[in-house]
Amino acid sequence: MSLSYKEIDSPVGKLKLVASAKGLVAILWHNDRPKRVPLGEMVEEPGQKVLVETEKQLTEYFAGERREFELPLDMRGTQFQKDVWDALVGIPFGETRSYGDLARQLGNPAASRAVGAANGKNPISIVVPCHRVIGSSGKLTGFAGGMDIKAHLLAMERGEKALF
Repeated sequence: MSLSYKEIDSPVGKLKLVASAKGLVAILWHNDRPKRVPLGEMVEEPGQKVLVETEKQLTEYFAGERREFELPLDMRGTQFQKDVWDALVGIPFGETRSYGDLARQLGNPAASRAVGAANGKNPISIVVPCHRVIGSSGKLTGFAGGMDIKAHLLAMERGEKALF
């Protein structure tokens, strides 16, 4: 099954949206490392239904008109990664959780490093909100889109002054 993609401009830079017939597979950053989310062959298809709807909902999110996404997802990873990504979707808009919080939620309090690794492989940035995960100290930690974008997304969701 081939994947379709389209590139869009957003307030946080160019994003590459990738979908299958089943749902959204990835939202990649303009400077994403190719090995972070291996996808295989893709065909540019800007009119693909899931891609069009994803662009619409992202536009609403960045305009402050959307707090939750309603998109079919086609998450591809190990079962543990999918469990972590499902937990990410449960973090409410404007709130944060630590890696340890997520590990405890998943029933394995010692797995915070594994949760961090799965978080770093999240292919569906923003929609599956890995930007809402912070260190146990409350400090921002790594983010595929860059720390400035992570800070911007969190500020935007809290209704604080946007950073750019």
